[in-house]
Amino acid sequence: MTGDASAALGDSYAPFGLDPEEALDLVEDVVDTADGRVVLHRSAVLGDAGPAGDAARASATVMLHGAAGSWTTWLPLRRAVREAGADAPAALAGPLVLIDLPGWGASPAPSVALDVHAASRVVRAVADACGLDRFDLVGHSLGALVALHVAAQTPGRVRSLGLVSPTTFSALEAASRPWRGLRTVPALVLLRVVFRVLPRASGPLLAGAARVGLLRALSAPVFRHVRRVPRSVLEAFVAAIRPRAFVAAVESGVGYDTGAWARITCPVAVVAGAEDAFAQPDDLVRLRDLLPEARTTVLVGCGHFAHVERPRETVRALSPLR
Repeated sequence: MTGDASAALGDSYAPFGLDPEEALDLVEDVVDTADGRVVLHRSAVLGDAGPAGDAARASATVMLHGAAGSWTTWLPLRRAVREAGADAPAALAGPLVLIDLPGWGASPAPSVALDVHAASRVVRAVADACGLDRFDLVGHSLGALVALHVAAQTPGRVRSLGLVSPTTFSALEAASRPWRGLRTVPALVLLRVVFRVLPRASGPLLAGAARVGLLRALSAPVFRHVRRVPRSVLEAFVAAIRPRAFVAAVESGVGYDTGAWARITCPVAVVAGAEDAFAQPDDLVRLRDLLPEARTTVLVGCGHFAHVERPRETVRALSPLR
């Protein structure tokens, strides 16, 4: 099934906070890669040596957070998957590996800030360490860009690809031509400028602003209805901002060859917010030109965090996955 499906604001907006109970079945692990140390959270069964572990590793899904995110960004989606029960795609309901990319979340900053190519190597190294020969891959924002790169570079390893609020053509072009980006994705360009000029001070300034009551104002650019977003989500968003890592991620888009995505042959499902400040409506059209079999869904009344703002509809939009 291809083409755009538009979903109206039917479900409640941002219904779930970051509930630790959604992570009780996960265990923390650490993997050292050539591009930095990775802290991850995975389904416990993936560590089993017997048949149950083999079966889990053969059907696992790797999930990648976006910029200003960590593995916890997926907790609202996990709640929606649990609610959906048997109607949820197996790629979301089965064994999981939730990665904090080096420099993000609990993973320490690497000596050289990660770009898309290094992040892709990290994903493959973590998959190797977890014993995953093939895996489903789901990414949000920057994580979706990394997921596209992994699937294009090693198409035989990615069983299906889920892209949530992906940063693609508009963001990549803004990296190369920031003056044009001020017209198309101004929030992205302005954040890049501020973080580049004040790489060390930006984090403390943001944290201080949040403490004096500006939490929702700081988060407003990425959430369509920021006043309805649970405070736990907003606190995690601001706390996860890493200026140096953000700048490196944006600047790695300079000269990036999106044509390589045409090599992707696995099933692809894309879900994006109609009011995403880091993307343009044309991005999905251009993506489908390269991936004509991709199923794309646009969520009305949704910003850059589809899996947090509209988690139930995001689960349904990703149904073409295994």
